[in-house]
Amino acid sequence: MKISEQWLREWVAPRLDTRALADRLTLAGLEVGTIAPAAPALERVVVGKILAVAPHPQADRLRVCQVDAGQDRPLTIVCGAANAAAGLRVPVALVGARLPGGAEIKHTEIRGVASAGMLCSAAELGLEEKSEGLWELDGNLKPGVSLTSALALDDQVLEIELTPNRGDCLSVAGVARELAALTGARLKAPVVKDATVKSKKRLSVTLAAKLDCPHYAGRVIEGLDPAARTPVWMQERLRRAGIRCIQPVVDVTNYVMLELGQPMHAFDLARLSGGIVVRHARVNETLALLDGKSLALEPGTLVIADRHAPVAIAGIMGGLVSGVTAATTAVFLESAYFRPETIARRARGLGLHSESSHRFERGVDPRLQRRALQRATNLLLAIAGGRAGPITEQTAPRHVPKRAAIRLRSARVARLLGMSLSVRSMSDTLKRLGMRAQKTVDGLRVTPPSYRFDIARECDLIEELARVVGYERVPSTRPPIAMAASLPSESDLDADRLRAVLMDRDYHEAITYSFVDPALQALLDPQAAPALLANPIAADMAAMRTQLWPGLLTALTYNCNRQQARIRLFEIGPRFIPGPKGVRQEWTVAGVLHGPAAPEQWGVPARALDFYDLKGDVEALLSVARAGFETRAAQHPALHPGQCAAVYRRGTGEGDSGGLFGRLHPAIQAKLGLEQPVFLFELGLAGLASGAIPRFREISKYPSVRRDLAVVVDRATPARAVLECVAKAAGDLLANLELFDEYRGEGIDFGRKSLALALTLQDSSRTLNDEAAEAVIQRVVAALGSELGAQLRQ
Repeated sequence: MKISEQWLREWVAPRLDTRALADRLTLAGLEVGTIAPAAPALERVVVGKILAVAPHPQADRLRVCQVDAGQDRPLTIVCGAANAAAGLRVPVALVGARLPGGAEIKHTEIRGVASAGMLCSAAELGLEEKSEGLWELDGNLKPGVSLTSALALDDQVLEIELTPNRGDCLSVAGVARELAALTGARLKAPVVKDATVKSKKRLSVTLAAKLDCPHYAGRVIEGLDPAARTPVWMQERLRRAGIRCIQPVVDVTNYVMLELGQPMHAFDLARLSGGIVVRHARVNETLALLDGKSLALEPGTLVIADRHAPVAIAGIMGGLVSGVTAATTAVFLESAYFRPETIARRARGLGLHSESSHRFERGVDPRLQRRALQRATNLLLAIAGGRAGPITEQTAPRHVPKRAAIRLRSARVARLLGMSLSVRSMSDTLKRLGMRAQKTVDGLRVTPPSYRFDIARECDLIEELARVVGYERVPSTRPPIAMAASLPSESDLDADRLRAVLMDRDYHEAITYSFVDPALQALLDPQAAPALLANPIAADMAAMRTQLWPGLLTALTYNCNRQQARIRLFEIGPRFIPGPKGVRQEWTVAGVLHGPAAPEQWGVPARALDFYDLKGDVEALLSVARAGFETRAAQHPALHPGQCAAVYRRGTGEGDSGGLFGRLHPAIQAKLGLEQPVFLFELGLAGLASGAIPRFREISKYPSVRRDLAVVVDRATPARAVLECVAKAAGDLLANLELFDEYRGEGIDFGRKSLALALTLQDSSRTLNDEAAEAVIQRVVAALGSELGAQLRQ
């Protein structure tokens, strides 16, 4: 929010220069982002009065003006502005002046007529981006007076970067209240008198949505002068606040909003039918807005309506049909309180943001409406004349926010701030902030003012004390910390270790959005129902991911479309699983592979990736965890039926899968427009985070014995079942077991396969002889035959 320092000092005048004032506000939480001059340096630019205007003898569009610039004789100045007229007071750049754009004013001759200066527009003086015609100043300004002095342009504009909880400071009054409390300076708020009622005209007001609008005030003002102009002093204050001047009625409502913090709206009385109704929009209602857009209103939208149709979206933007124009002579002024949640939700849903909605959604004082209405009435009558009618006011007391008293304990203050404050000093500080404080046994009982929506708890009051006392005065106290080392368990596995393993295997880490395309999510995980966002960033980011695969595949497609042939990406991040108790967050590590198995080179023949490349990468991750994992054939809708496997801890059932890997289903690959096979994996971090601790085992000093077996089993028998059977039968003498060959073909019956096994036997206390080794082999062969129907290959 931009605020004029001069305007602020009319309300409160602490003995601080501009820099010190800004620093005091910043240290109290109202950060002053920038301090900028209200106007550029305008030396030798004065107020001038046009005495006479004559046509230029050589140019139809030019005029020759005689101008009183406070000098001994009138100046002759050639001007091309269409609004140049006798009696008008305008800025005059005298000879020798240098304008903000760099132009230097000199004696010159324009089409045969000497010109001794320049009549200026606001844009030429650097006060507006664009303007039409000369800047028409107030008629009571004395010719020859410096423009900077006449308009008090020697001012600074403070831009305050307010946090969303400080809606009470979105006005001069709000910042002045804060500054008075921080510095102890006296607050000099202008006295707002009740406007004299000279008209009996009034509109009825009906509150049909009392929860969303519990207080509404309005009045009719007739007989306005449509030719009236906003005075320059008001134009300047609006300009310095960053608001464009439009016409007196609109400018007055904007001025009151900036001064007091109450957004207002003015309706053209002639364009209203019947009374005002504050209600929710109905089915199939539409509204053309002041910005030219036409909206189909959703049922439930809070609107201001007349007898026939909506005329404004409450608290956000007015309607075009009922808006004030240059010909308006009678208006209905609105000053209301709207529930912040209602305005915030609807403004975001419609994608609309205005100065009014910015304030309403942060909270406007529910007791301010009548005072603001009187202030606006007095200003408008002074500028445009007219007759004010009586105020029509409707209130739903049950729904008007009430500030509950808060218990403030002295002991709690001392504990949080690290310093003790007397009850009297706390009471004085809080009263300066507009609060009511009553002494209690253990501290104070404090009631916040109606405009402080951000104060609801004891800690909020303590924060207010710290702000006013000064954060720089709060002592720094080191917290007591027990000197005890917190060492990680040897079994814990850090995510960085997994990153290192994958990067060593040529992967690049990716970070993708948790919001994904619902269609892609349904394609990859059709059995899950993802959590959907109520207000997504975009249509293709409307669902919370239940896997990391959607983001990785999107990144893969992006890279493939940019001629990247070999892609290996991984991501460590959360997935979001909806459940009966809400959305559950699970951290996983996932990856995607695409393209050739190795970079192009002369030493290794080129070949495409296959399932076993992927399995090798997954097993590398599992081996780091040392948790005893195994892989089993599996099925998943997104993966190739014959190239899909799940990861389990040894000894767990089928429902305890710790991850999944395999080749992307060809149908999905085709939908994504990917030409080569794609391989994916995803493993839960919870299973990898804790592994087995290595244990010492003495290396045997006795030689080992190797025996090879070739057994024939059914093709459907998994090799893992054979290995587990051999390990169980061999017992403690088995030092190592390897499967080194699988054969199907000539000499093997149809439906059968041959597996070649290498058994390494070793005892830690003696040398194994042939008899002992043979006894182990016999037990193994017998077990294979009885459990799996295996036979030794002849």
